[in-house]
Amino acid sequence: MTATALSPAPKDAAPSPHHLETVLWVKHWTDRLFSFAITRPPSFRFRSGEFVMIGLPAREELGEKKAILRAYSIASPSFAEELEFFSIKVPDGPLTSRLQLIQAGDQILLGKKPTGTLVLDAVRPGKRLFLFGTGTGLAPFLSVARDPDAYARFEQVIVAHGVREVKELAYRELFTAEIHDDPLVGDEAKAQLAYYPTVTREPFERQGRFTDLIATGQLFREVGSPFERFDPETDRAMLCGSMAMIKDTAALLEAHGLKEGSNAEPGDFVIERAFVG
Repeated sequence: MTATALSPAPKDAAPSPHHLETVLWVKHWTDRLFSFAITRPPSFRFRSGEFVMIGLPAREELGEKKAILRAYSIASPSFAEELEFFSIKVPDGPLTSRLQLIQAGDQILLGKKPTGTLVLDAVRPGKRLFLFGTGTGLAPFLSVARDPDAYARFEQVIVAHGVREVKELAYRELFTAEIHDDPLVGDEAKAQLAYYPTVTREPFERQGRFTDLIATGQLFREVGSPFERFDPETDRAMLCGSMAMIKDTAALLEAHGLKEGSNAEPGDFVIERAFVG
């Protein structure tokens, strides 16, 4: 796919609801997962963990009248010079069937209004921050875990990534090695970050769903928690990924005494409702 030159808008045209940005790089993790980054408009501001609408221009030669856009969590931290995204590939998907073919130099539509609840301001102060993501639900936590504010607010940050197959553990090298050399959070990550990958359909050093690891207490033992359950006084959590994981894990959090929060009323845990239901 190559970049397409667009005609300038008429002088009396309404302002575009989107930025038109350029793809900087693309990385294919598996036949189902890929990441990419685009240029960041100087005026674009967001909080680590938020999502934004992105898409591709309509192909007028094919009779398309509207651009196709979907909500994507921003995987880069709020201060990054580029905007990074982590996506699945759906062969027949209206957007991802085309998006997975992008190359550096192509153009992407970027919404102007990022939003979302997976932000540090939406959870109350605590000691441990659990970030539970399945599949590409890891994306917002790539942002949060690379933000110095996370380590300033919490003594320990646990990035829990659940996948079906080992090869789907995208960003594993980031959390086990690369982040330790990050000029902004490297020292803090070495001391405070725990990477907790788990696989459900293949042999791996850790197997099982989050709910089972929580129910048996294994999660807490392995991250050094003093109790084999969530502590409402000190533990906070964010959830993103499959609807089943969010529903079941949220139920466990509530059973342990934690209360869901929001931007308007910070709580003990938050979920991204934009991707649920």
